[in-house]
Amino acid sequence: MRLFRIGSISLGGLAFMVGCGASEEKFPEQDFEKLNGVIQEMIYHGERMATDIDTIAHYYEEIVSKKDSVLRVAPPSPYHFVGAISTNLPGQDSTLSSVIILNSTPDRKMAEEEVVLTNSLDSLFAEFIKGNPRTAQIYSNSAMQVSRVFPAYDVKNIIDTDIDVTKFNFYYKADLEHNPSKGLVWIPEPYVDPAGKGWIISLIHPIYDGDQLFAVLGVDFTVSDLVQNYMDAVEGEILMVNAKGEIVAGKAGAIESLSMPPLKNHVYRETIHSDYFRISDFNLFSSKSREVREMAQQFLLEKKDRFEFDEETNLSRAICVPFIGIDWFLIQVFPNY
Repeated sequence: MRLFRIGSISLGGLAFMVGCGASEEKFPEQDFEKLNGVIQEMIYHGERMATDIDTIAHYYEEIVSKKDSVLRVAPPSPYHFVGAISTNLPGQDSTLSSVIILNSTPDRKMAEEEVVLTNSLDSLFAEFIKGNPRTAQIYSNSAMQVSRVFPAYDVKNIIDTDIDVTKFNFYYKADLEHNPSKGLVWIPEPYVDPAGKGWIISLIHPIYDGDQLFAVLGVDFTVSDLVQNYMDAVEGEILMVNAKGEIVAGKAGAIESLSMPPLKNHVYRETIHSDYFRISDFNLFSSKSREVREMAQQFLLEKKDRFEFDEETNLSRAICVPFIGIDWFLIQVFPNY
């Protein structure tokens, strides 16, 4: 069994139960193998990405530990600010990030020094995105309320410069209370990206200055890209859910067949970019169908891997493969032809 480990996390390793009373004719092995293939592709890209993030995190902590000497020899900063926002515009210089010193900073002067200290991250961020094109963005958010995001985006028209980044889950989920191992950690629940990318999931890594959390390094994946890159490439109605039953990503046909709320414009990819999408509405345990709720119970709580529908005229069966080490489940539903 091959495992994908991120710090204390194992992503991969497929576990499914044998002898659940269903015949091989109804639940052929190749259906499970297909879901296995989707997960293995995610594992392949995840392993490379995890290594790259670790490399950046180690460099980041090194410059923080030597900040006085780094600042003494740092070149002039390419960033100039009007209030909270750096003046470089998206597309103006592709080597630069969007940098914000939020109004919530406790010390503007120290925040400005931090921008200079961390400017060398830009080249690493650019290299990371080039090598991991399936990621939407890479960023750093600091305790001093300095936000650096690559590629650059339209900060002026998107970000509320009065926010406190330490209050967002993409920051506090990396702190010592939530992440005592100080390694990489997934945020398994999708959330709306403040930088305008729509609904996303994140992988984050804390950056420490001694015993103090200095910043959080993060990488985002849009829900729509998860569908396009990993699910649309295979045949079948597939979706990914977390342990709460919330749909992390999925094909429109799969979601609609499970008696979820109607999709705006009938396109899941558009729905998840809109303000009216609420992840709590797209929860298997909230389905109008009693059998879908029962399926969720058996897959997510009882850890079963196959389910037969009796009452749903449009569905015949479903299978489930869990991720190990993170509470996600890949589910395929089969229409009743």
